[in-house]
Amino acid sequence: MSHSRCLHGRLWSSPFKVFLPINSTSTSTRSFATTTDDLPTTGVTARPRAARATTFADKLNAGPSFADFVSAKEAPLDPSEAYALKTALVGPKGKKKEITRLPPWLKTPIPDTASYKKIKNDLRGLNLHTVCEEARCPNISDCWGGSSKSAATATIMLMGDTCTRGCRFCSVKTSKAPPPLDPHEPEHTAEALSRWGLGYVVLTSVDRDDLADGGAHHFAETVRKIKSKAPSILVECLTGDYAGDLEMVKLVATSGLDVYAHNIETVEALTPQVRDRRATFRQSLSVLKAAKEAKPGLITKTSIMLGLGEREDQIWDALRELRAIDVDVVTFGQYMRPTKRHMPVHEYVTPDVFEQWRVRSLEMGFLYVASGPLVRSSYKAGEAFIENVLKKRRAGRAETASADIAGDIPVTAVEGGKI
Repeated sequence: MSHSRCLHGRLWSSPFKVFLPINSTSTSTRSFATTTDDLPTTGVTARPRAARATTFADKLNAGPSFADFVSAKEAPLDPSEAYALKTALVGPKGKKKEITRLPPWLKTPIPDTASYKKIKNDLRGLNLHTVCEEARCPNISDCWGGSSKSAATATIMLMGDTCTRGCRFCSVKTSKAPPPLDPHEPEHTAEALSRWGLGYVVLTSVDRDDLADGGAHHFAETVRKIKSKAPSILVECLTGDYAGDLEMVKLVATSGLDVYAHNIETVEALTPQVRDRRATFRQSLSVLKAAKEAKPGLITKTSIMLGLGEREDQIWDALRELRAIDVDVVTFGQYMRPTKRHMPVHEYVTPDVFEQWRVRSLEMGFLYVASGPLVRSSYKAGEAFIENVLKKRRAGRAETASADIAGDIPVTAVEGGKI
């Protein structure tokens, strides 16, 4: 606490106002109060100086602006520092736990744009769900926000927001008896997509093992409604495995869609630990194969998460299996634990490693590969490339579509590992 000289020559100490005698030799003058730094030290016990009140404010002023803080802007780091994982202690005193902090290449901005708000309002008004929200996708600010280079988009999740399966990586709600299907959903979905004026859309769904057809007819009807309202829209469908019923796979594959996607999610050895027991690696391969056979020329697509504990040789084996059944597109992304009840992250894979798998996969003959920490099975630039390929096929130039990879849409991993 700071001591000061009173106008009448006595020390006072706020707030207690305890007056102490001062050295009688001190000169009493009628002036403004001065600090004890100006007083003789003889006979007075020195007290530690308190930190200046402006110290904390100075530190804040020297840091990033509020806008930069919210947008997650950071100064560039050298590779050794950028790739070094940092830890932090969290929790109450005496019970603190060490956690691994999110690497800088996995940080994304907080969504807050007019386009983001419009899409959100449209979805609520039509009672539609998106995998962007339900699966807590880190790219929601990019996809819903749009940019000067690409239109905003959202991946519609059909058949409700409750899944009948319980994969250990997925944050979508689960139940053995989810609510019945909304018969108006196909029409509402087509209406929402026509409002947004998109050229390429992605539909996905929860698994509905409670339904005899797994929801395949509902999925196919939605595709037909979209095509009737906007024939030029290209439609990608990311489906479940329909409990291995390949007739249902063929029904959806021939409904008018342009890209059939089904995710193997991980390597075969880890599938029992990562996915629901009703989903198997072999069953997923059979789905992708059946879709291609049902409609020759149909683009098929799958996705693999890294960071679950997979080995390099296991990834190679999975890629060979996919090429053997003529899968066209593969994406690689970092597994990110949605909540504490989900399986932990085994490893944060660096952007350099993702780039290696992109190059290796292209060399194996895949038409397109998106690979980066923030890449998900549906991500804007990858969709833009596939859209370009499909438009060229429609124009009768299919033979040149894959040759224009470098000229139309860059397939290299760019800033932050985003594709």
